Amino acid sequence: MTLSVFLPFALALAAIVPAHAADLQVIAGGGIAGALNPIAAEFEKTSGHKVAIRHGTTPELIAIAKSSIFDAVVLPREFLNDAEAAAKLAGATVDVARVGLGVAVRAGAPKPDIASPEALKQALLEAKSVGTVPASAAGAQVMKLFERLGVEAPVKDKLQAALGPAKLVEAVAAGQAELGLFLINVLTAPGLDVVGPVPASLDQQIVYTTGTARDAAQAELARAFIAFLQTPGAKALIKSRGLTPA
Repeated sequence: MTLSVFLPFALALAAIVPAHAADLQVIAGGGIAGALNPIAAEFEKTSGHKVAIRHGTTPELIAIAKSSIFDAVVLPREFLNDAEAAAKLAGATVDVARVGLGVAVRAGAPKPDIASPEALKQALLEAKSVGTVPASAAGAQVMKLFERLGVEAPVKDKLQAALGPAKLVEAVAAGQAELGLFLINVLTAPGLDVVGPVPASLDQQIVYTTGTARDAAQAELARAFIAFLQTPGAKALIKSRGLTPA
């Protein structure tokens, strides 16, 4: 992605953001890191301001929001279900991306049939180990998928519970988890082969939303960053990383 794609926004940004450099503190979901990090790098180029991002699972982000100062968020909408955490934001949020669940195996491993709910259920029952990130918004949806398929009990005994998206990728790539179920964009990583999306009737889209903090030290810069996330260049980056721009 070239800087020219963002040039119109860069010119507008120069007119509204103070010239002195300041760090923008952002908390964000780990599942959108692959798209958000390059977008933040482009924002730094166009604005001259550093973007510091802390990625985490939804429970981790809720804890961070309650205990520390930040300027902007880019996180799953499930974050807003916690009233105390949601109260840390100023006004309404803006959705920027969504992504569904997928299945992956170690690179080169046989790919099971997951084309239908029945086929996916059989693949889960036959797998020796199944990995996901239970303590996350996407992981919670995966656990609900197990319930809907009636495999919650048999999967429980062979579940590889990763602490974050990166750890899940490592577990599947190393063969510690024969099947990985998580956000499909996260599973498109080196060392993994994506089997495909889960059947549409079972899929639950995770929606990423953004907003400014009520106590933001860099409120104007945060609003500029949120506007940047909605530019054609940012949307193109989001799409190129396997998510659907909102």
